[in-house]
Amino acid sequence: MLRMAAAGAVLALCAILSCVGVLAQRGSVMHKLADRKICADEECSYPMAMVRAVGDYSGSDCRFINVRQGQIVYVYAKLKGRGRNFWQGTAQGSYYGGETGKLGFFPKVIVRELQRLATETVEMPTDDWDFYCQ
Repeated sequence: MLRMAAAGAVLALCAILSCVGVLAQRGSVMHKLADRKICADEECSYPMAMVRAVGDYSGSDCRFINVRQGQIVYVYAKLKGRGRNFWQGTAQGSYYGGETGKLGFFPKVIVRELQRLATETVEMPTDDWDFYCQ
């Protein structure tokens, strides 16, 4: 009888620890920078432009990417309205390493367009996933 109670307690503890682990891995939705965006396609899955950073930028929170002068950034979305000063993209390979492949926002003033990759664009509302932090 005592063994069964101990086994039950161990199972309960394992279940609690599993839930804590899942909750700890949950991300959070941050404040929306804008209500609308422009993309190359309806899923924002194709880059609109290739740009080069003319200055360094360190993101202020998990919605933003760090960009170093000279890095190539692929732009996937351009925010409209109150967030119009920010674009969303990925910074490509860097001597500094780190965040290659992370999608995030950066100020448009720190980049210069090298090549436009999309001839047509789609304007759409932003959603919570655009500002999700993991």
